[in-house]
Amino acid sequence: MPVEVFVADEQADRPVDCARWAALAEATLRSEGVRGHAELSVLFVDEAAIAALNERFLQRSGPTDVLSFPIDDGPVPAGRSPDAGGSGPGWEPPEDGGLPSLLGDVVICPEVAWRNAPDHGSSYEDEVALLLVHGILHLLGMDHEEPEEAEKMEAREQELLDAHHRRTPDAGPER
Repeated sequence: MPVEVFVADEQADRPVDCARWAALAEATLRSEGVRGHAELSVLFVDEAAIAALNERFLQRSGPTDVLSFPIDDGPVPAGRSPDAGGSGPGWEPPEDGGLPSLLGDVVICPEVAWRNAPDHGSSYEDEVALLLVHGILHLLGMDHEEPEEAEKMEAREQELLDAHHRRTPDAGPER
């Protein structure tokens, strides 16, 4: 059974190509060694929805760009700085024939990504790609609370984006 990624666009503020982001999520999970029975959900929501989640789970007011909710790590989600709130449990493959491993949910606000992209020197699509990869890495146990953790996580994000998002047409097969 392959890794399953479910993507839902529950907002109307900015365009979202669900198939594109599902493919990036699948490639990221493969690169991180996730195989077999695993499921991930990616939700694109509006500012009101992400602000409500941010308040409920991180006690922070206002909208944010991304939140990660690991299934096996209690109710506190991890998020992109400055939204840090814990780390995911790390991923371990289920025993053969076991039920799917539910990795968790990554919730992204396209409107906040759109607004932040110029400040980060990136396009809207690059910002969404970064948020998606960042959220997945949180679900797999990476964090950025300490400087060395942040450096390692940022380096891995860039490697994954280079491999699966910033590829040129003549780059050859996916790495």
